[in-house]
Amino acid sequence: MPNLFTKAVAEFIGTALLVCIVVGSGIMGTNLSSDMAVALLVNTASTVFGLAVLILVLGPISGAHFNPVVSLVMLAKKSLSIREALAYIPAQIAGAITGAIGANVMFDLAALQISEKERITAGTFFGEVIATAGLLIVILVFVSRKNDTHVALAVAAWIGSAYFFTSSTSFANPAVTVGRIFSDSFAGIDPASVAPFVLAQLIGAAVGVLLAKPLVRS
Repeated sequence: MPNLFTKAVAEFIGTALLVCIVVGSGIMGTNLSSDMAVALLVNTASTVFGLAVLILVLGPISGAHFNPVVSLVMLAKKSLSIREALAYIPAQIAGAITGAIGANVMFDLAALQISEKERITAGTFFGEVIATAGLLIVILVFVSRKNDTHVALAVAAWIGSAYFFTSSTSFANPAVTVGRIFSDSFAGIDPASVAPFVLAQLIGAAVGVLLAKPLVRS
């Protein structure tokens, strides 16, 4: 059984690599094409494959949350202790910031940046509620089935789909949202948009938990 330090390290590494994938593939997409649809496709494909692998590799160690709202829901469901949650969430946020800086450095950009990409509107707020609610439904249903392999594929598939059908391009993760402040690139988000996005994610998580209840019972 991994100890708490090992679990926190897994959450740090997983979230760092996830944000590095998201930001790095966004930069690569815009380097390859001036067509935003092509850039989003590159960004989505890389995120889907990378996220699935990270969950499969690190899931047996920490549960592969990589996401404070997932950790908070698991805490509420008593699947995670308060001590674990207090270790996981800071590790996730620190990992997300590290991952964004790492992506900047890989592409020879300034390591420390602050994004100027405004994202918050009424539509993107609602998009984040939908994206996060769907994510929690997928996770809770598959966890209830004790199907660790398929949860990795299902979560990655949901995020990939939501990149395209939600107006917010599916951040669905407060740590990732904070991390993406630190890259003024295709995947960035300006600081003023972060608090509304995180609020929408918390609301979405609560909605997802409520909607998942009858599905889990069935």
